[in-house]
Amino acid sequence: MVRLHVKRGDESQFLLEAAGSTRLADLAPLVARIYNGRLKVQRLCSEMEELAEHGIFLPYNMQGLTDEQIEELKLKDEWAEKCVPSGGSVFKKDEIGRRNGHAPNEKMQQVIKKTIEEAKALISRKQVQANVCVNMEMVKDALDQLRGAVMIVYPMGLPPHDPVRMEFEDKEDLSGTQKGQGAPGREPLISHEEQKQMMLYYYKKQEELKKLEEDEDDSFLNAEWADNHALKRQFHGVKDIKWGPR
Repeated sequence: MVRLHVKRGDESQFLLEAAGSTRLADLAPLVARIYNGRLKVQRLCSEMEELAEHGIFLPYNMQGLTDEQIEELKLKDEWAEKCVPSGGSVFKKDEIGRRNGHAPNEKMQQVIKKTIEEAKALISRKQVQANVCVNMEMVKDALDQLRGAVMIVYPMGLPPHDPVRMEFEDKEDLSGTQKGQGAPGREPLISHEEQKQMMLYYYKKQEELKKLEEDEDDSFLNAEWADNHALKRQFHGVKDIKWGPR
């Protein structure tokens, strides 16, 4: 088994353990899946914090509008009555105007927040310092925990346009995330160039391991530096002398 330290630039991301015989063609996609899975967990945690604080996502045509504008335009959030948090809601206005302000009660908020902490810990960069390897099972476990918490707090489900539900259904909108647009800020998926560099890195590592295995045989004895008489011949000026007719 070999242990790989995955970084982005100089910043540690996670440790990964794999068999030394793992093919590069299998290893690089696995690293990409774990990397992107961690980003999904981070995005979910960010949106679920907002869900706990301000309730479900408003329809797109109501976001950013004042109460007066909504009334004037005669807009209505049809999902507000369908997606009520368990135990009722408490009103906490979303100043950004993305969510409807009908947040879960304190007990249900704690369910979400505690689960967020546990999920973050599973895929945290601190796992590198603790010498703990991250795998896809851990990423899936974090996602399952978050999904379970949402089901407890919102047994009737979330609106189809809510970023939390879209993440769980793999319908998340990541457009503009590489330009710093949108809220909350999200890291981009691993790029083609980053994956190519990653594959090159692991290829070099595999070549080094292969070379080390080959160097364990006695082939080095045929090398010039291993010839016990080479230095003596050099001092006597008889190095590289060839016998026989020219």
